[in-house]
Amino acid sequence: MRILAIVAWLFVGLGAGIYHFGPGQRQLHLDSIASMIHDARQAIADQNWEQAISSFDAVLSALPADLRIESMQIQLEKAKAQMMAAELPAARTMLDTLLADVRKAPVASPKLLADTQATLANAQYYMAWLMRLEGAAEEDWMAEIESARQNFTQVMHEAEARGDSRLAQQSSEDVESAIRLARMDLGELQVLPLPCQCKGCCSGKGKKAGKRKSDNSAKGAGKVEISEGSGS
Repeated sequence: MRILAIVAWLFVGLGAGIYHFGPGQRQLHLDSIASMIHDARQAIADQNWEQAISSFDAVLSALPADLRIESMQIQLEKAKAQMMAAELPAARTMLDTLLADVRKAPVASPKLLADTQATLANAQYYMAWLMRLEGAAEEDWMAEIESARQNFTQVMHEAEARGDSRLAQQSSEDVESAIRLARMDLGELQVLPLPCQCKGCCSGKGKKAGKRKSDNSAKGAGKVEISEGSGS
């Protein structure tokens, strides 16, 4: 019996060692990433956009390759921070690529797709606004705002199909804003305050063209739970 007890104890120790140097190490790594995500989101709450971007970059570098959906969610949050940090062109480029990736991902949620597409549309809308103020050629800013209008419209239709009336209404108003921006005289545009670059990153700081409402949408792309078994 004593020998059996010793053997059993050895197997318990062996199992603990295997866990520590195998799955246990991965979970420790994921716990560290979760802490980094918390720091990045705290920087967002403090409106320290540069620190948030740096923290999100660290998260993206550390995330295991199999956590594709989590990576996409973090990229979206980073893009929103970039838009607030006057890095709109970089965010606009990243969102184009991200939207294509989300569309190809078989397990991406409708919410992630809608949030990514709406964020890209908002970036395009703001780019068009700035392009007009900077005297860009009409065909250039018109192409940007038409892309924004199409993205807002698609988000609206998909929200209606899912029964998400709140998002459908918001997207419908965004479509109207895009149309107004395209039709507005430059002189009228020049006296308006700049809209918020990133809906969901600020509240009420700047309006869409011809609109008088605040946006209190949720920050980020939803919670990213970093734990063993998540992702695809």
